Amino acid sequence: MHEIIKSVGIDIGTSTTQLIFSELTIENEASNYVVPRINIVDKKVTYRSKIYFTPLLDQKTIDAEKVKEIIEKEYQDAGMKPEDLSTGAVIITGETARKQNANVVLNTLSNLAGDFVVATAGPDLESVLSARGAGADKLSKEHRQTVANLDIGGGTSNIAVFQNGILRGTSCLDVGGRLIKIDENGKIYYIFPGTKELAKAHGIEINVGDTAKEETLMKVCELMADQLAQAINKEPADDMHSKMYTNHGKKLKEEPAIDAVTYSGGVASVYYEGEPADVFAYHDVGVLLARAIKNHPVLKTVPTYQAAETIRATVVGAGTHTTNVSGSTIQYTDGKLPIKNIPVLRLSEEDEQDPALFQSTLHKKLQLFMSEGHMEQVAIVISGKYHSSFLKVQELAEMIIHGAEAVISGPYPLIVVIENDIAKVLGNAINVLLERKKDLICIDGIYANDGDYIDIGEPVAMGRVVPVVTKTLIFNS
Repeated sequence: MHEIIKSVGIDIGTSTTQLIFSELTIENEASNYVVPRINIVDKKVTYRSKIYFTPLLDQKTIDAEKVKEIIEKEYQDAGMKPEDLSTGAVIITGETARKQNANVVLNTLSNLAGDFVVATAGPDLESVLSARGAGADKLSKEHRQTVANLDIGGGTSNIAVFQNGILRGTSCLDVGGRLIKIDENGKIYYIFPGTKELAKAHGIEINVGDTAKEETLMKVCELMADQLAQAINKEPADDMHSKMYTNHGKKLKEEPAIDAVTYSGGVASVYYEGEPADVFAYHDVGVLLARAIKNHPVLKTVPTYQAAETIRATVVGAGTHTTNVSGSTIQYTDGKLPIKNIPVLRLSEEDEQDPALFQSTLHKKLQLFMSEGHMEQVAIVISGKYHSSFLKVQELAEMIIHGAEAVISGPYPLIVVIENDIAKVLGNAINVLLERKKDLICIDGIYANDGDYIDIGEPVAMGRVVPVVTKTLIFNS
């Protein structure tokens, strides 16, 4: 048995806006007469949009209607409709995510998105998506190395580190090709405050209105390349380095030491493919930044792999790497899916081992999801590793029911997400205890943590599994 579901990735970045459509193949990898083991076995990009400059009304405002027009045109050109899609992601990334109307843009696109995740990407999630799109995770596994992907866009440089295919850390710096912008007359018309401060700290004065001089701006880009070398622990951090992280983020840990790198993002296209004749062809310093990275005395000594994607890495990651499928032994009330943007309430393993503690902790934590005395939608997440026998599952069902009275008496389904493969039997036990009078969604094979949000799609594979998107934005916290 195999089934193909269609996905979209939409990336509204600092410099560019683009989308892809892809097909995810779901297949039962188990042999006959055993419990199905259904996984995503293949991911194929079927359509790549044109790459557009992200339309802005001014330096702080995205043109939401123009963005919508771009996306609608690409849907038409691809012959796709929102109802054709089962999953995917719409993300606003880089400096664009800081624009004051980012949420307005997301709301404008919500009708195009269908019933799946629509969310801005924090810098950590963007780092992971771009690294997976660039193939750094696969390279690290194939070569048994620690590989860092540096996704260098217009406003930020997102870094994700994989060791033998496992994510080990993320970070994000305010280093990018469009942090200095140049008009048609060769004058500087925008400088990001952090970039201006970096230049000034090294005795370089640049101001809006100045003529863009290649020699001066090259020196600034060399300083940005220094910061990237420091970020991957190939140079000692200087006094400015801690100020360079987006949203006061954290530096990567010293271990594991990075063996090799890949580059993605718009600047990486120039890095790999060469410079245009005019270094200011894109009205920014992206070309000079690519040159500074390529010629950097330290960075050029780090082994570098060709990225699978460069300027499209984030959108490919969003369209093909955001979705997982649940385990195949699940329980759900018909007609209650899809459901999206569900906040996660996670119980600790310590809580799970003590029924009284479990119930009191769940009761207390659910108060955080009350709004004006009314229970909001929430997903209760547990490991399930301590309740694998029949009797223990019955005990866990009672623990959930007694602790989640606020959900059970409220208007939303009781949603339980378990890592361990017990959702079917746990769901049956809960249904029996509640006399099937409460809508229930009980799925397994999914990991999520406090602070995450999950989307659960319509059942696929003859109703055996559901696609799940976990929006984790806090990898380096």
